[in-house]
Amino acid sequence: MGQHQHLNKTAESASSEKKKTRRCNGFKMFLAALSFSYIARALGGIIMKMSITQIERRFDISSSLAGLIDGSFEIGNLLVIVFVSYFGSKLHRPKLIGIGCFLMGTGSILMALPHFFMGYYRYSKEANIDPSENSTSNLPNCLSNQMLSLNRTPPEIVERGCVKESGSHMWIYVFLGNVLRGIGESPIVPLGISYIDDFAKEGHSSLYIGTVNAMGMIGLVFGFMLGSLFAKMYVDIGYVDLSTIRITPKDSRWVGAWWLGFLVSGILSIISSIPFFFLLPNPNKPQKERKVSLFLHVLKTNDKRNQIANLTNRGKNITKNVTGFFQSLKSILTNPLYVIFVIFTLLHMSSYIASITYIIKIMEQQYGRSVSETNFLLGILALPAIAIGMFSGGYIIKKFKLSSVGLARLGFCSATVHLLSQVLYFFLICESKSVAGLTLTYDGNSPVRSHVDVPLSYCNSECNCDESQWEPVCGNNGITYISPCLAGCKSSSGNKEPIVFYNCSCVEVTGLQNKNYSVHLGECPRDDACTRKFYVYFAIKVLDSFLCAIGLTSYSVLVIKIVQPELKALAIGFHSMILRSLGGILVPIYFGAVIDTTCMKWSTNSCGARGACRIYNSTFLGRAFFGLKVALVFPVLVLLTVFIFIVKKKFRGKDTKVSENERQVMDEANLEFLNNIEQFASSTEE
Repeated sequence: MGQHQHLNKTAESASSEKKKTRRCNGFKMFLAALSFSYIARALGGIIMKMSITQIERRFDISSSLAGLIDGSFEIGNLLVIVFVSYFGSKLHRPKLIGIGCFLMGTGSILMALPHFFMGYYRYSKEANIDPSENSTSNLPNCLSNQMLSLNRTPPEIVERGCVKESGSHMWIYVFLGNVLRGIGESPIVPLGISYIDDFAKEGHSSLYIGTVNAMGMIGLVFGFMLGSLFAKMYVDIGYVDLSTIRITPKDSRWVGAWWLGFLVSGILSIISSIPFFFLLPNPNKPQKERKVSLFLHVLKTNDKRNQIANLTNRGKNITKNVTGFFQSLKSILTNPLYVIFVIFTLLHMSSYIASITYIIKIMEQQYGRSVSETNFLLGILALPAIAIGMFSGGYIIKKFKLSSVGLARLGFCSATVHLLSQVLYFFLICESKSVAGLTLTYDGNSPVRSHVDVPLSYCNSECNCDESQWEPVCGNNGITYISPCLAGCKSSSGNKEPIVFYNCSCVEVTGLQNKNYSVHLGECPRDDACTRKFYVYFAIKVLDSFLCAIGLTSYSVLVIKIVQPELKALAIGFHSMILRSLGGILVPIYFGAVIDTTCMKWSTNSCGARGACRIYNSTFLGRAFFGLKVALVFPVLVLLTVFIFIVKKKFRGKDTKVSENERQVMDEANLEFLNNIEQFASSTEE
């Protein structure tokens, strides 16, 4: 008999160990799957930021419209984030995350699809790219344009061609795909973190959350490297003979293989969704399971009257919760500290979002750097600086146990350095390029007051050139001309590389000593002084990124110290919503609109409508961009000064109590979670 009992205990012990192992393995599987989804999520996000300039050129749209496409991710996220955060914890969280990853991947693939339906990319009016056609033979010069002008296309044919090329509106699919990507991303972070917090061993949740966030950094690094690689590849790679492409990655019309990045990130997101569909909703925490089981057992023994009473009470609780929600919202919105905090963090983050969205365009237009080179430098220098800044911020806060005033001061130092860096950038702005017809007269001898409708010169007035064309060439005099025809060139080297045009009358009148009146294809490069400014600019940018990351870390902790402990979750959620709507959506649009005002030469489609910008006035671009950032950051310092003054008066010597309250709230939150499980189990049983 004793032996039989011993065998039963052994079997029960083995069964218990097996069950614990299965639960442990389930949680580890969830961590691995969530880490993979964080990599795919970060990859898709950074690919979008790096592709925005190329999307602008491929679909021939303005920077403000490209900014709207970029902000559509936040639109999709805001549509569902509240519902996902509230109802998600009551449902099968791993499956919801899996569905989100699948939608995120589907959205990325949808963004790449227009590439396969739009035909070959036309980077100029003459470039009717065809795999079997040598496009370099179509370059016009002064003589050929005189003859071609006699046989111009009739207006009615142009109108028919206009309708035929309406495929540029396919940017709408990119917009919708980015919205879908935002919807899919919404459950990953809130449900993933809540799942870890609920089922991790006591005291281990912060370690696991830090681990998955670190895996997201791997996705960012991977994204920068892929973005740099794809930006070097021509958009129609595999479809056209690359020897017929006469532009280089430094040309303002160059479009890299932007669609490849979205395909890769989309496929990875879909693959990352698969493990979540095989995971259990509750992998461990046996004490919670026992509590749920006990509750179900008690429920089965109750009579029908108790069940009806529970339903009535639950309806009252719902009404009470709705009323409580609006009272809580009113409480945080009438808290002066919280309102000031929301405003200055919105302004500070807006400047940061503008940098991330348009830094590639700034470095390209200001300093003549290609998209590929910019992506590579950001990946190996700026991104590690941000990561180190985030970890440093957390270490400083923990090491010195900063109070609310200390956190605010840390944010003030970060904002001050950010403001000073924007001011320094004004001294690193390169002068606009010397472009005949935009910044100089066509003879290259006199500057012009405006780039609009600059009259032709005697050196090219007889050539009948198409002034809307953009086929830049660089003369031996260091001046860029809009096209070989407008440079007055009479002949060319044919199809030999590099293509050179000779006998250029507009170059001749500038009085070159060597009498070599020729130009070669492409814009003139930046001078050595501008190159030196670029290195200084990038060094300051890396330092600014590091210190800005420290400041943003302090903001994340500060928000929970200035509201009542029971309102912490609502305060964080409302703050996130404001940053996404007024920052993530609006910032790319109004910064893009400001950038558009500095454009000197727009592309035109077959209908004569305005497309993407070919060249900006770099002086005005720098002043407008950095000036708007200064206008955003300066009020941050003013508001932070007021904030610190109020905090000193209100929380003098009370920060320790706040921390104790926070720990108490965490315990109460765990009890609330158990109550939610009981209510959900109750409704299921009924």
